[in-house]
Amino acid sequence: MSTSPTQLGQDAARDAFYACLEEKAAEKPTEIATVGLLYPADCKAARAEFAAKCRPTWVKHFDRQYCAKKRVRRLLDDENDPRRGPISLPQTSTFKP
Repeated sequence: MSTSPTQLGQDAARDAFYACLEEKAAEKPTEIATVGLLYPADCKAARAEFAAKCRPTWVKHFDRQYCAKKRVRRLLDDENDPRRGPISLPQTSTFKP
């Protein structure tokens, strides 16, 4: 299966935008994308190129995917979160022979 030049351009635009997000993560986000994704103004040009080259449904899909991965990473990295670690289930009954 070969990829078309259009597909390569879409992938490059997507990768450039999300790389910008990771690079500028320390800056305050001022722009709003789909599904509540916030990004800094420095990434505005990369976002515009990504939105112009990809279908809106794919843009929304990748935004959701990025937000989900960030949420999981935040939960796993938070040392003080009580939801982190193994799950202990209550024992409702014990087995007696």
